[in-house]
Amino acid sequence: MTALTTGRSPTDGWTTCALGHRHWGLAGAAGLLLHRPGPDGVELLLQLRVEWSHHGGTWGTPGGALHPAEPPAEGALREAGEELGLRRDDVVLGAESVDDHGGWSYTTVLATPSGLLDPAALRLNPESVAAGWFPLAALADVPLHPGFAASLPALRSLLT
Repeated sequence: MTALTTGRSPTDGWTTCALGHRHWGLAGAAGLLLHRPGPDGVELLLQLRVEWSHHGGTWGTPGGALHPAEPPAEGALREAGEELGLRRDDVVLGAESVDDHGGWSYTTVLATPSGLLDPAALRLNPESVAAGWFPLAALADVPLHPGFAASLPALRSLLT
């Protein structure tokens, strides 16, 4: 069977970075961080990861392993489409932030919604339990994906 017939990319798999961390995505990974102005400041659209997934039960960006030679923005959009049902026309892409671990990196692609975006209207796949808007200022009370939590200080400057 080929990667195309199994639904898997040849870059799906675990790797260890130079820092000794275990990561999914042999060619790196990317995620989409949607943000908008809210009544109490910037709000982020986050996804609750299903329990069986790596760091399940935590909130983070929709994202995952990049395909071979896939630009991070395309990978982030593909993953957001798979996991939340978002389409390219639903977002306006912005800056990118790269968390480089030496031999492996995660690119967060910032974006704003192109119109109203109601999490209840999203089409979640089996990797997603829920999605919702969270005030940036209230994230200390949210169980965040550890990688997202570690990147948040660098992302804050791009969001405010």
